[in-house]
Amino acid sequence: MVKVGIIGGSGLDNPEILENFKEIDVNTNYGKPSDNLITGNIGNVEVVILPRHGKYHSIPPSQVNFRANIQVLKDQGVDYILATTACGSLREDIGRGDFVIVDQFIDFTRHRKITFFDEFPGGAENAKHTAMPSPFSEKLRKLLIETSKTLGFKIHEKGTVITIEGPRFSTKAESNMFRIWGADVINMSVAPEAALANEIGIPYAAIAMSTDYDSWWEEEKTVTWDEILKVFNKNAENVKKLLIEVIKKLDDSLDLRKYIRTVPNWPKEGVMFRDITTLLNEPKAFEHAVNEFAKRYKEKGITKVVGIESRGFIFGAAIAKELNVGFVPVRKPGKLPYGVISEEYELEYGKDKVEMHKDAINAGDKVLVVDDLVATSGTCMAACNLVKKLKGNIIECAFVVELTDLGGRKKLENAGYNVFSLVSFEGD
Repeated sequence: MVKVGIIGGSGLDNPEILENFKEIDVNTNYGKPSDNLITGNIGNVEVVILPRHGKYHSIPPSQVNFRANIQVLKDQGVDYILATTACGSLREDIGRGDFVIVDQFIDFTRHRKITFFDEFPGGAENAKHTAMPSPFSEKLRKLLIETSKTLGFKIHEKGTVITIEGPRFSTKAESNMFRIWGADVINMSVAPEAALANEIGIPYAAIAMSTDYDSWWEEEKTVTWDEILKVFNKNAENVKKLLIEVIKKLDDSLDLRKYIRTVPNWPKEGVMFRDITTLLNEPKAFEHAVNEFAKRYKEKGITKVVGIESRGFIFGAAIAKELNVGFVPVRKPGKLPYGVISEEYELEYGKDKVEMHKDAINAGDKVLVVDDLVATSGTCMAACNLVKKLKGNIIECAFVVELTDLGGRKKLENAGYNVFSLVSFEGD
């Protein structure tokens, strides 16, 4: 099940929007977060709500314990963070009440703890410098943009937010300087929140609601807190609708790549090994992978699932169970106890062979061939040939991981097979 953290409030701190909600008191290595967490469900998605400034907006921007807030969501196991924030517009075309799905930030804060890596124990070899060219999750941004359009909200698909220390608003000179720097909106909260989420590895996106024009536009009234609240409260229901719809869509979009460990130079120098044991060790990731396969094939009329030794057994058997069909193992020579058919195939150096029981497939069976990974496709091609020898019809070859630069997909497709993978990796 997907788990989503929400930071900000905007009416979403009302626990009644959640099913089976409860409030929990938590702590972290970085101290207490801004408030107790509210947990529950929206549809099939687990949700954790954290008011950034506390339930009663009692914590000023500079005093928010951003590290504790992000760490506690990590401790809760959230897969994504969606944040809401009021902002001032630095552009004439970004009007009051508009949503900006920001894609860049400028951190103009001065007094905050901005990193989890404020020490490098052991020196340079343990230094942590997180790359952050695109600090907001493109996947989440795309969902927010598409859903906003569907709901008919006025949005700006990108924008740079500058975060100031606060709690005071900008001078006119500062406001104009920020415009020259290229900022589109201004707030007091996205930094270092977004940076910390990146450091800790949680995809993060923010919906910035324009409430005022800061101090730069002389034709407009100077920004006040009362005006901000008036616009924010007026649009809170729209923010809530947007987040709820996006959260429902995230039920089907768990990012499996982050559960797959890359082991460099194994089993030999120069190889980047994609280790799925870390995915298998996370029940929600394994369940999601199996469910994605089951959804894809439940209407395809599959009658047999063929799993290739050995990790193909894990996924193939689970998929067969979900589809309520038989499972057929393809094994190395000498492992099957009854009469077998065999298929030899080429390796980089030498040859290998796989076998299948000769009564495992019936003529006309609709077969799904499953393995954990496709690289050069030699083993899968051999398994497909076994199925064809028994006059089975191969509907598709399915993999958890595809190594795109090794050409396995192309070879299978050139042989007439359909290919599907849940995730792909290129090169390093």
